[in-house]
Amino acid sequence: MIVWTAAAMAQQAGSIRGMVYDADFEAPLALAEVKIAETDQKVQTTEQGNYVIGEVKPGAYTLIFSKDGYTRKVKANVVVNPGQLTEVDESLSGEFTDMEEFIVQDLQIGGATEVGLLNLRFEAPALLDSIGSDLMSRAGASDVAAALNLVSGATVQDGKYAVVRGLPDRYVNSQMNGVRLPSADPDVRAVQLDQFPSPIVESIQISKTFTPDQQGDASGGAVNVVLKGIPDENFFSMSSQYSINSQVAEAGGDFLSYKGGGLSYFGFDDADREIQYDNIGANWDGAAGVSETDAPIDYKWNIAGGGRHTFENDVTVGGFASVFYKRDSSHYENGVDDRYWVDGGPGTPLTPQLVQDFDDDDFKTSLYDVTKSQQEVQWGALGTLGVQTEHHKLNFTYLYTHDATDTATLSEDTRGKQYFYPGHDPDDPSTPGHDDPSAAPYLRTETLKYTERTTKTLQFHGEHTLPIDPIKVSDHFTLLPPEMDWTLAFSSSILDEPDKRQFAEQWVPGREIVPGFVLPARHSQFKPGPAFLLGNYQRVFKYISEDSDQYFLNFKLPFEQWTGDKGYMKFGLFDDQVTRYYNQDSFSNFNDNAAELLADWEVRWSEYFPSQNHPLSGGSPFVDVDYDGEQSISAWYYMVDVPLTSWFKLIGGARYESTRIGITLYPEADAKWVPPGASIEQDLDPGEADVDFKQDDILPSIGFVFTPFEWITLRGSYTETVARQTFKELTPVQQQDYLGADIFIGNPELTMSALKNYDLRLDYKPYDGGLFSVSYFYKDITDPIEYEQRRVGFVYTTAFNYPKGKISGFELETRQQLGYFWDELEGLAIGANATLIDSEVTLPTDSPQAIGNILATMGFPIETRNMTNAPEYLYNFNITYDVETTGTQLGLFYTVRGDTLIAGAGQSGGNFIPSVYEAEYGTLNFSISQKIGEYLKLTFQAKNLTNPDIQEVYRSSYLSGDTVKNSYTKGIDFSISLSAKIPF
Repeated sequence: MIVWTAAAMAQQAGSIRGMVYDADFEAPLALAEVKIAETDQKVQTTEQGNYVIGEVKPGAYTLIFSKDGYTRKVKANVVVNPGQLTEVDESLSGEFTDMEEFIVQDLQIGGATEVGLLNLRFEAPALLDSIGSDLMSRAGASDVAAALNLVSGATVQDGKYAVVRGLPDRYVNSQMNGVRLPSADPDVRAVQLDQFPSPIVESIQISKTFTPDQQGDASGGAVNVVLKGIPDENFFSMSSQYSINSQVAEAGGDFLSYKGGGLSYFGFDDADREIQYDNIGANWDGAAGVSETDAPIDYKWNIAGGGRHTFENDVTVGGFASVFYKRDSSHYENGVDDRYWVDGGPGTPLTPQLVQDFDDDDFKTSLYDVTKSQQEVQWGALGTLGVQTEHHKLNFTYLYTHDATDTATLSEDTRGKQYFYPGHDPDDPSTPGHDDPSAAPYLRTETLKYTERTTKTLQFHGEHTLPIDPIKVSDHFTLLPPEMDWTLAFSSSILDEPDKRQFAEQWVPGREIVPGFVLPARHSQFKPGPAFLLGNYQRVFKYISEDSDQYFLNFKLPFEQWTGDKGYMKFGLFDDQVTRYYNQDSFSNFNDNAAELLADWEVRWSEYFPSQNHPLSGGSPFVDVDYDGEQSISAWYYMVDVPLTSWFKLIGGARYESTRIGITLYPEADAKWVPPGASIEQDLDPGEADVDFKQDDILPSIGFVFTPFEWITLRGSYTETVARQTFKELTPVQQQDYLGADIFIGNPELTMSALKNYDLRLDYKPYDGGLFSVSYFYKDITDPIEYEQRRVGFVYTTAFNYPKGKISGFELETRQQLGYFWDELEGLAIGANATLIDSEVTLPTDSPQAIGNILATMGFPIETRNMTNAPEYLYNFNITYDVETTGTQLGLFYTVRGDTLIAGAGQSGGNFIPSVYEAEYGTLNFSISQKIGEYLKLTFQAKNLTNPDIQEVYRSSYLSGDTVKNSYTKGIDFSISLSAKIPF
């Protein structure tokens, strides 16, 4: 499918129209049948010989023209683009000739099938990659985020956000039906793609080059999730699935939750997590830490139905509806979360970072063993209605998704004591470390986090063609009927995170001070830095809502030029108004320093804490700052698609885009902030740190498509795009997710990044369904936004514009139907792609506090590094086998994500902290499905069969080898499902 309006239109289908003539009399032929072989859609021509087939899913099709008494004709490779009219005229001869029956084999052309999407790729003016629902199902991709890993050059960040060609969410525009949805994520303004399950998705389309009818921040690409629309046939379907994760099953009764935890059937909180206003200054109800319970059962189901009807007046009305539900869970108890640094010059090995390092016998480490369990409920509904006539089409789409997760995390640091006192045994006072109880004591933190995410979008879309005859301007130029489309969308996203709880404790074993006097083992408060002023128990309530009102209008003037090829002139308007509301309320036991529990290490203090006297309150020293944010993006553009010859065409134009970002802060009393360049915190007065950012851009685009042969296409382009700041990055106040988390402080002087993009792709299609492709891309980035650490009495993270950056790479791809080479291999197909990425940013040295100068002063000079979240390589391999005679389908999918920089090198307390990379890992999925009778299908899937260690490691040229920072495994997922689809 082609996304020539991926960022400016909500398109789901196209149309085919034309004239059928009597070849002998050169007159319109009435009542002739025009049929799409692949979908069985068919219409009859009018008395004037006209026909229109509406609601045709993008793809390549075969048309059959027939009428009694006339010779039937077959026209193959008719390409339908999203939202476009494809014109096909044909003439039938009156002389009847016997023909062998034309049989269309199961080529899976059109709609969301891979061959149809592949054929459409060759017709696209831009660089386009797609994946259809068929391949998503076979690969076991449960949602859009998982499916994105199958696309060449694409992956996901944090399991949610699209990364294309190594460029993360800031540089990637994610849409749904061409509409950019709001995001209530506190950290980024990117759509969380794991919210959208695969049963409602028709295809995922990634346009890797910017054209003026796309939004200006589509630097890495525009990811368009096309929802299922009005079907070609009337049907009802339902499916159900039972699944199990190997690590969840092994956990059994040791699955982590907490008293009052878990999820209701529809994932709505029952008000047990509201702020306890009556208990402020007193004990609060509810669990403080984790407890073990039985592992939940995972399952999901989906019900869908739809159809269409064409009335005698050629008005077609149709609809589609789907309701989906999923319960899922995950668990690991082999997690590692370690922090190291270099306490010395180059050549010095890594040692554990020290927290609250008061002297040689009073310090803490951060070498945690982690157990984590999570439950999830996701459900929603999709509804689509449409009406179509010969020249007009109106669509209505509504999507609602609700996702709730409940996570319990237990982290314990006992390895710090073992590191500094090898052989330490807490039960044996004669072993090392007992004389220094405050040196690397045992630590335990427990986090209870409940989150609800809700997304709603209401979309209206119209397409109209002016019903006029073509206007012949000259012998070499003919104007075709003008076209117009429009979209109006109202969307909202909510993140509700009520009553997030964090509990921290330290423990020292019992010891004999003097003969006969023994101090018992003792649990006491642990206040993780940089939150030392807080108590050891915190409850945080966060609520974020973001609304988007968006419209766009496109006018298209198609024409036919001197070679008979068709082009168009196009211009349009775009407007997106986004408002964000951010509210956070935090409460802690600030004045509770004497609290303790006399018990062994195996006893968790959190179990007894709620029954003791530990009053919670809000306000100083931990104060919250709420804010309202507004982002306004308006644009207009023009572009042309001009075929200079039948084998060469130019696509070009420009987009004028205006950006306005405003932030109004609402600080609590005694709130602080850090002005840019300041070395200490200052009081924050209302209005003092508000943000008002404005920028206008003209973004040009020029490209070409060269087709010397039918099976070879060469595309190239030069474009300019932008990347924007987020609300969080512009807000210059302390932002901390939980007790002990890193503090983030925004930078109101942060500017937008500018990109120059160069792209080249060569596609070779030796036959239908076959592909060899090679691409090269280069992006030059001015003022890339990167994160680094600064100090104002404490260490914090902030965002800065680095001087420059660049990213380049190659994409290689092949898809082969092996039955083309040997009949015995009919139904066997293989696909493979590889992306090789080279990225670089230049570290700033414009001030003494700039990270480049700091590292050089410490003796670790670093001038450049990789871009964050840009993997060094991506590999995908898949093999599928369809046995048509038995209705059996098998699929094997393997993906590899290469080393990826997570955080650049920095410093803390004058010590060097190396860069952190996510190490390479691969994922292997297998699926097999079997048809049972005419309507049923049974499917078995096994995902993540290799179950690799997912690791983050410290890495630097100043170190020998990698050191693990974080590590865990996901477990192997097994599922079995039964589905039914009944046409009627």
